[in-house]
Amino acid sequence: MALTGLTCTLSYKLLKRWLIRERPFISFPAINCGTRPLDRYSFPSGHTLHAACFQVMLTVAEPALALIVLPFTLSVAASRVVLGLHYPSDVAAGALIGGLMGYAAMSWLQF
Repeated sequence: MALTGLTCTLSYKLLKRWLIRERPFISFPAINCGTRPLDRYSFPSGHTLHAACFQVMLTVAEPALALIVLPFTLSVAASRVVLGLHYPSDVAAGALIGGLMGYAAMSWLQF
């Protein structure tokens, strides 16, 4: 799981540097930023990417726990938009990438 987390971090950091999409509160000053961002760019959402990756890994490894953790995953995704740190498409892309990475990791581990 730690290796998957590191891979997720590397992936989203590289994508952010390559795609260079300003955060909503930077592009639209009327949006109040709810918290200090970790970096300048928004696409994809790293928090959502990690939450979705963990959700998929947990779903494969322990399906009974997946429904218990799902509200947390959805809350992470929603909070990124509500805080003005991400566009909905940033969150959707983060969830898709994270979900695929979680599935790939579990497939590689042959769960």
